[in-house]
Amino acid sequence: MIRVLLADDQPLIRSGFRALLDVEDDIEVVAEAANGEEAVALARQHLPDIAVIDIQMPVLDGIEATRRIAADPALASVHVVILTNYGLDEHVFNALRAGAAGFLVKDIEPEDFLHAMRVAARGDALLAPSITRKLIDRYVTQPLSTGVGLTDLTNREREAVALVAQGLSNDEIADRMVISPLTAKTHVNRAMTKLHARDRAQLVVLAYESGLVTPREP
Repeated sequence: MIRVLLADDQPLIRSGFRALLDVEDDIEVVAEAANGEEAVALARQHLPDIAVIDIQMPVLDGIEATRRIAADPALASVHVVILTNYGLDEHVFNALRAGAAGFLVKDIEPEDFLHAMRVAARGDALLAPSITRKLIDRYVTQPLSTGVGLTDLTNREREAVALVAQGLSNDEIADRMVISPLTAKTHVNRAMTKLHARDRAQLVVLAYESGLVTPREP
């Protein structure tokens, strides 16, 4: 059972998402929050698999709520999915930096929202390759020179991280590297551990910030 926390200051938005999720046999809404502070408290109380958090809320915004959840070792299993009205903007990238597993626009189709919940529950990043490229091209223009830990990666792990940054799944990485899907998953997981990345979304950000992968020219 996928356990979901909904956090949005608009009751109508929360009730709409809840109605959509409640009819699914494998998904359960365990709590609702009207602001970021409540979201953090309820995440600690219920330990959901996914926290769907609006990026703009009173008391504590979605970015700071995400940062607090990501920084709490007791909430390491909670995958934060950010909700936004605006698509790609600086707030979305800041949310990914803070530890969000991905983001969704509020006008998402119902079937896509349900699919996103299941993707997030598996620990995969909610970033389609096209969205990843737009996000990186717009916001990551100067690779960081500070040590991100890439020197600790093996060549195969570095290759796997670069392919994750291109939006490839483990199966696609396995095909590209001519290895088994299990080995591909092992390379990705070891890289995440060494780089202290919570999930694949943070791995994408680290890959571009470190200069391992560079944005394509428009």
